[in-house]
Amino acid sequence: MRIISGKFRSRSLKTPQGMDVRPSSDRLRETLFNVLASGYQLEDSRWIDLFAGTGAVGLEALSRGAGYIYFVEKAPKIARITQENVKSLDAQDQAEVLTSDANAGLRQLEGIDPVDYVFLDPPYREEGAYLGVLRILSDSPLLKPSAIVIAEHTKHFDPGDGVGALQRYRSLKQGDAVLSFYRRAT
Repeated sequence: MRIISGKFRSRSLKTPQGMDVRPSSDRLRETLFNVLASGYQLEDSRWIDLFAGTGAVGLEALSRGAGYIYFVEKAPKIARITQENVKSLDAQDQAEVLTSDANAGLRQLEGIDPVDYVFLDPPYREEGAYLGVLRILSDSPLLKPSAIVIAEHTKHFDPGDGVGALQRYRSLKQGDAVLSFYRRAT
């Protein structure tokens, strides 16, 4: 696992051995950031990376100019690896790692300055996690009015075209994975 582009390009990320973690593939992350680079502001953006795992997506965002990332990972061993990856890139002043499930993590983050992007990638078998998080985010003050919520999911599961105020406006298939892009309906 490595950073694809930006100031941390080609830097390796620590990944857990023998654990139930499915990091977003290099190809999928490249697709995601190519989409965001063509029409969205990444420079100094603020992110929440839910179900963060190794932190690959949030760290890729930092590498490409994001200003701050909140990582939320419920497994303590995996959250420590995320923290080690942040430290290995000397990015501690641009990141915070919360050891918490996604819903509790979002409650802990209430009161922060609103974010531009939320990325969520629960274990594919936890289909209910998508809807739960999207419901919380649909009316959350954590999101700027123009915020984008990106859900990575398997092509065999569709989290839906809309949840509350969030409406899907784009989806991209990459192998067995799909990226669904949501924003608040205006």
